[in-house]
Amino acid sequence: MFRLHHVSHKGGTIPGRATQTLNRRQFLRFSTSARCLNPPVATALASETGDNHKAGALGRTTSGQRLKIRAYPKFDRLEDERLYRKQHLAAAFRVFAARGYDEGVAGHISVRDPILTDHFWLNPLSQHFSLIKVSDLILVNEKGDVVYGTEPINAAAFAIHSEIHKARPNIHAACHAHSVYGKAFSVFGKPLDMITQDSLRFYKHHGVYRHFGGIVLDPEEGKRIAECLGDGKAVILQNHGLLTVGESVDEAAFWFMSLDKTCHAQLLADAASAGSGNKKILIDDAEAEFSFKSVGTPEKGWLAFQGYYDEQLAKTNGDFLH
Repeated sequence: MFRLHHVSHKGGTIPGRATQTLNRRQFLRFSTSARCLNPPVATALASETGDNHKAGALGRTTSGQRLKIRAYPKFDRLEDERLYRKQHLAAAFRVFAARGYDEGVAGHISVRDPILTDHFWLNPLSQHFSLIKVSDLILVNEKGDVVYGTEPINAAAFAIHSEIHKARPNIHAACHAHSVYGKAFSVFGKPLDMITQDSLRFYKHHGVYRHFGGIVLDPEEGKRIAECLGDGKAVILQNHGLLTVGESVDEAAFWFMSLDKTCHAQLLADAASAGSGNKKILIDDAEAEFSFKSVGTPEKGWLAFQGYYDEQLAKTNGDFLH
């Protein structure tokens, strides 16, 4: 039998206590990647391709052959999808680290487990984003108890992510970090202006949580953040930072990256406007709604992250897959 170790609760962490004793068969299902020196990379079935129209791609050769864009894989086994989600979660942390989204132990990304659907995987509290591997990820249940792993998690991460996963069954991933431009823009407690094509990814799909009560440790505040999110993909947390969600961790991670850049662009535009007296030109609702359907879909979010995933594979030689 395999039993997880108890880790004491200290200042803002969820105890790393195990609530289940896993038999050998169950443990093997959880620990495939941890046991393998070279764990398999979950890949799409050969026939799985995306919708070129939804992706905004042209793909026809001079001979008339149709070239299809890649899309989120379909899996024969849920264990393979679990591995895929964990690999892309680990990659998302590496991507966030490369962009300076780390700050001490702040920040967290979660992804729902496809087998235990009321459980989710996330990062251990004290590990730097740039070092996280698949084998480091922690699985917690709906109570915040550690089911797989031997490290504590961030209590604020559980308070926020658990309520989002409960409120949005269609959402499988959530990202929160203290990125510089997100923090800077959050102090105004206002939504984004629709001033660039990229900002249209969030047209009528982001909220502003205007209450700052310090570190989020109360599940009730997590519920309020989830309510503020509604059916959207992002929340600007006043005096705090950004939070994004998606049907995949790839999508949620890309929305976060795009949202932070959009905050940066608006800060620059606002400063230039104030300094010059020139008025910003806003994109009207009809154009914004039309463009959102092209740039703001889950398929587009997932696809947009794949280049960053490939970059991490190349730069690390797949180190995060282990």
